Amino acid sequence: MPSYIGEFAALATSACWSATATFFAIASRKLGSTHVNRLRLLFAWVLLLATHWLLAGRPLPWDAAPQAWMWFGLSGLIGFVIGDAFLFASYVAVGARLGMLMMSLAPVISTMLAAWVFAELLTPIQLLGIAVTIAGVGWVVMDSRGSNQVAGGRRHYLIGILFGLGAAVGQATGLILSKQGLATGLSALSGNVIRVTAACLAIWLLAGLQRSASTTIARLRADRATLRPIALGSLLGPVVGVWLSLIAIQYTEIGVASTLMALPPVFMVPIGHYVFGEKIGWPSIAGTLVAILGVGLLFLA
Repeated sequence: MPSYIGEFAALATSACWSATATFFAIASRKLGSTHVNRLRLLFAWVLLLATHWLLAGRPLPWDAAPQAWMWFGLSGLIGFVIGDAFLFASYVAVGARLGMLMMSLAPVISTMLAAWVFAELLTPIQLLGIAVTIAGVGWVVMDSRGSNQVAGGRRHYLIGILFGLGAAVGQATGLILSKQGLATGLSALSGNVIRVTAACLAIWLLAGLQRSASTTIARLRADRATLRPIALGSLLGPVVGVWLSLIAIQYTEIGVASTLMALPPVFMVPIGHYVFGEKIGWPSIAGTLVAILGVGLLFLA
C-alpha cells in the first residue's frame, strides 16, 4: 500500500508557503524586499544549523560529497538569492496573491527543464497542462481589476508580474538542481542546510560589498514590529517549507511534487481578500482555478 509521503509533504509545503508569503509580504511593504530577503535567510540559516545539529549531531553536513555541495549550493544561489529576490519584489509591487499565482508557473517551467535535462519527451497531456496553466495565469494577469488596485498604474503592475515570472524560473531551476543533489544520497535536511548556507553567505557578502548590510540592521531596529513576521516566515518558509519540498521531490516524481506545491495561489485568494483587503473578482478566481487545473494535468501525466 503506497504511503504517499511525498504527496503529503508537498501539500504541507503549500500550506507553509501560503503562510510565509503572507508574513513576508507584510514585512516587505514595511521594510523593503531586499532587507527582508537578507534577514529571513539569516534567521533561517541559524534555525537550520540548530535543527541539523540536534538531529544529525553536527551543524553542517561536512561529510557530504563535493557533488552534493555543488548542486545544493547552486540551487540555493539561484532559488533563494535570485529567485526569491524577484518574488519579494513582486510582493511589494502586486501583492502576495498575484506573486504566488505567478509561482504556479514553476511546475510548467520545471517540467520543461526536466524534459531538457533528463531527455524526457513531453506527453500530449503535459503539453495541454502547460497551455492551460499559462492561459489561467494570463486570464488573471489581464483582469483590469488587478492593475487598478496597484499603486503606480499598469506599468508598475506589469513590472510586478515580470518579477513574479522571474521568481517562478528561479524556483523551477532550484528544484532541478536540488533533484540532482538528492541523487547523491544526501538527506533532504542536509541538502537544505547547504542550500541556505550558500544563499546566506552569498547575499550577506554581496551586502557587505555594497556597504548596505548596516542599513538592513538599522532598518530592523527602527521598525522592530517587522521582526515577528520575518521570524515566522523564516521558520515556515526556508526551514520547514523547503525541507518538506525536498522530501516531496525525494519520495515522488518532480511533476507530482511541483503540482501539489503549486496550490498556494488557491489558498491566497481568501488571504488576499481578508488580510490585504483586495477586491478579487470572479475572473481572477476562475483564472486561478484554471491555472491550478493546468498544473493538475501535469500531475495526471
